[in-house]
Amino acid sequence: MAGYGVKLVRKVSSTRAFAKVAPHVIPAFDRTVHRLTRGKVLPSARMLPGVILTARGARSGLPRRTPLACMPEDGGTWILIGSNFGRPGHPVWTTNLLKHPEAGISWRGRDIDVRARLLEGAEREAAWAAVLAFWPPYATYQSRVDREIRLFRLQRR
Repeated sequence: MAGYGVKLVRKVSSTRAFAKVAPHVIPAFDRTVHRLTRGKVLPSARMLPGVILTARGARSGLPRRTPLACMPEDGGTWILIGSNFGRPGHPVWTTNLLKHPEAGISWRGRDIDVRARLLEGAEREAAWAAVLAFWPPYATYQSRVDREIRLFRLQRR
């Protein structure tokens, strides 16, 4: 994406209007296109790298598929950011990972078994700094909520 395009997307994604509309539109669209293309296309990944997380529901134990932006790390790990678009309350997928950390992701058309670990303390602080350098609008999301945005590191199993 060209420099101006990135700046525009960052600006738009930081707005309250985006936070209201995006959670209802982007995940449904991503899930549909991802399914129809057999895992080859994830539209929101044009903006940010993304995965489809498959985690068991905290209460039901049933598989739940959630398209998510992620920050890939050197060494084959990923950071998932529980921003919930700067809305109150932790996203449900974070509760699912806390209860059932063994999960799977679809990454660039490949299914990968992963284990999720909630980051805390100095490790979280370092990851948060990297996340903000990677996608600055997360700072806006954090400023809108009283909760600390959860960060998870996914590692291959």
